[in-house]
Amino acid sequence: MHVVIINGSPRVQKYSNTEKIIASFAKGLSEKEVSFETYAVSNRQSWETIREAYIKNTEILIALPLYVECVPGLLLEFLETLPEKDEHTRLSFLLQSGFAEGCQLRCGEEFLAKLPEYLGVRYGGCLVKGNNFGIRVLDEKKQEQVTKPYQAMGQLFAEGDGFFREEARKFTGPEYLSLPMQMMMRLVFKTFAKKMFQKAAESWGCNVPLDKKIWETNSGHSE
Repeated sequence: MHVVIINGSPRVQKYSNTEKIIASFAKGLSEKEVSFETYAVSNRQSWETIREAYIKNTEILIALPLYVECVPGLLLEFLETLPEKDEHTRLSFLLQSGFAEGCQLRCGEEFLAKLPEYLGVRYGGCLVKGNNFGIRVLDEKKQEQVTKPYQAMGQLFAEGDGFFREEARKFTGPEYLSLPMQMMMRLVFKTFAKKMFQKAAESWGCNVPLDKKIWETNSGHSE
């Protein structure tokens, strides 16, 4: 098996959470002696090369982030440029998001399940997993902890069944968080996570609080 992996994130690869996930997934492929090549739609100059790889190969995997239940527009624009193929080609998806609950990604999953038919190819399933927010701002050790489970999914995919096996379904995690977990998550986001996001923003040059209401800055001034 040889797999063409396309990163559908609009972020450049250096800052792409999806890119970190792909690296771990591809490591799993390698351990099963499956070859692969990777591309990113964020680099528009490579679109022709990606199309050629799509046309010449029969095992295609598109990895992408879900932004508030929306598939990236840049990826959709690229998909519109692809020619129709036949059922000898299988198109699978790796869908990731910052949302922790599986239910948050189901709308995107349903949409992706319909895409292969439009392209005339077979559907290879969709690996769904949330709780991936901010991978790129973690230190190397924590990045590895978050992305390592995808290595096992790469091994699973290499066995040829796509993402239809029970292991892939369970990989998603909880469909809905329990009420105690929801309460704990709210507390985390109001405390630790808030500080972490502020620190990351400051490292990128932000010099105001993230919750600053800029529209109220001049509220005390008359026109």
